[in-house]
Amino acid sequence: MDFKGLGRHLIVEVFGVNPKLLDDEEKLKEILIQSALEAGGKICGVLFHKFEPQGVTGLVLIAESHISIHTWPEHGYAAMDIFTCGSNVNPWKAFHYSVQELKPRNVNVVEVKRGLITCEQQT
Repeated sequence: MDFKGLGRHLIVEVFGVNPKLLDDEEKLKEILIQSALEAGGKICGVLFHKFEPQGVTGLVLIAESHISIHTWPEHGYAAMDIFTCGSNVNPWKAFHYSVQELKPRNVNVVEVKRGLITCEQQT
């Protein structure tokens, strides 16, 4: 039986990132927006929040799902989700752009196929 995933979800952890970058709401917003565009996503909305004394959480909503980040500058760490649906958007392009910009020392990434259906279930 053949299976097809309706979505692709990259769960990303980056370590050893410059703490100043991880606390820069505007720069992180630029990176995630450009990541979405690099992947081929259509941006529907952007929401970011700066925490005190440090840290940022952000979401770029795309028609094909979302890209999000939550940072811990004091640990040089950020957690990201890159979730895309459909065949016109490539989450790996968003991943590679984000990593290029964040310049982490180490990266962990896992891809989860979401909504596995049999090919005969397609309409």
